[in-house]
Amino acid sequence: MRGLWKLISVQLKLFLREPIGAFFTLAFAPLLLILFGFIWGNDPVPEFGGFGAMDVSVPAYMGLIVATVGLMSVPIATSAQRESGVLRRYRATPLRPLTYMVADVIVYFVMTLLGISALMLVGKVVYNVRFEGNLLSIFGAVSLGAFAFFAIGYVIAALAPTARSAQIVGMVLLYPMMFLSGAAMPIEILPESVQNFSRFLPLTYVVRLVRGLWAGNGWGQYLGDVGILLGILVVCAAIAAWTFRWE
Repeated sequence: MRGLWKLISVQLKLFLREPIGAFFTLAFAPLLLILFGFIWGNDPVPEFGGFGAMDVSVPAYMGLIVATVGLMSVPIATSAQRESGVLRRYRATPLRPLTYMVADVIVYFVMTLLGISALMLVGKVVYNVRFEGNLLSIFGAVSLGAFAFFAIGYVIAALAPTARSAQIVGMVLLYPMMFLSGAAMPIEILPESVQNFSRFLPLTYVVRLVRGLWAGNGWGQYLGDVGILLGILVVCAAIAAWTFRWE
C-alpha cells in the first residue's frame, strides 16, 4: 500500500505540472459556464422542462469534463510516459503493473471529481442552479461515465505509436462529441438530424444519464444508457488490457 500511495502522489504531481491538462480538467468547464451564462441566462424555459439553460448545462458539462480527461489526459500522458521510458522503468520496479494502473486511474478519477466539484460550485454561487436529484446518484453516474471513457483513453494510448498521434486521435474523437452530444450546448436546440446522429456517440449517454439524475429522475429511466456505458467499459478495458504496451 505504501508503494501505491507514493505512486499516486507522483502521478498527481505529474498531472498538475501539465498546465493544459490541468486547465481543461479544472477550469475550462466553469469558465464555459460563466461565458454561456452571460449569453443565455438561467431563466426557466419550456424547452428544458421548466429548467434554465444553466440548470441543464451544469450536468452536461460534467460529461464534458469526463470526456476531456478520458480522451485527452489519459492517452496523451500514458503515451508520453511510454515514449520517455517512464513506463519501462515502472515495470522494472518491484511494484506490480496493476499497482501502476490503479494509481493512474485513481489520479485521473480524483482530478475529474475536483473539476466537477468546481463546476458545481460555480453553478450554484453564480447562477443558483436547480438541483433536484441525489448526490450519490450523480456520483455513480459520473463514475460510470468516467471509467468508460478512461477505458477508451487507454485503448488510444495502447494503439497510438506516439503521444502526438494519441493527441490527434483524442481531439478527433473529443470535439465532434463535445458539440454533437449535448455536452457543450443543450441537445434540445440542435437539429433533429444531429440529435439522431448523437445516438452513435458515447458521450451522449453520459450527458443524458447525468442530466436525468440531476433533474430528479430515477435510474430505471436510463437502463439503456447504463447498459451502453457498461458495455463500452467492459469491451474497451478488455482491448486495452490485451494491447497495452509498456515500451
